[in-house]
Amino acid sequence: MAIAAIANSVSLRQSVLADGIMSGVFGVALIVGAAPFSPLLGIPAAFLFWVGVALLPWMASLIVIGRQERPKTGAVETVVAVNALWVLGSIAFAIWNPFGMTALGFAFVVAQGIAVALIAELQFSALRREA
Repeated sequence: MAIAAIANSVSLRQSVLADGIMSGVFGVALIVGAAPFSPLLGIPAAFLFWVGVALLPWMASLIVIGRQERPKTGAVETVVAVNALWVLGSIAFAIWNPFGMTALGFAFVVAQGIAVALIAELQFSALRREA
């Protein structure tokens, strides 16, 4: 019950800004940590690096949307849709396993997919509440 109460207290702005912050931190971590993470995860460093780079404009977009007094419904719906695509992509990546990921790499892909799914659910719930 406490989780539902917390989820119901998160505003649309907060959920989008939290997504932006998490995306930025994750992007920078992938850029900086690509080389050391690569052998641990079984994912090529170049792939990790470019995924991190791709997250930076996403982060910037989320910050712009989240800083609005009342984020536009269409913008947040797009954010939720992109997050849903990320989750589906993560599932496909974990199943396909194109690089022969280690068990830690598999857990990493699944964990970040779950984190994105949770933030998308917070955004979707806030969107319904505040609409």
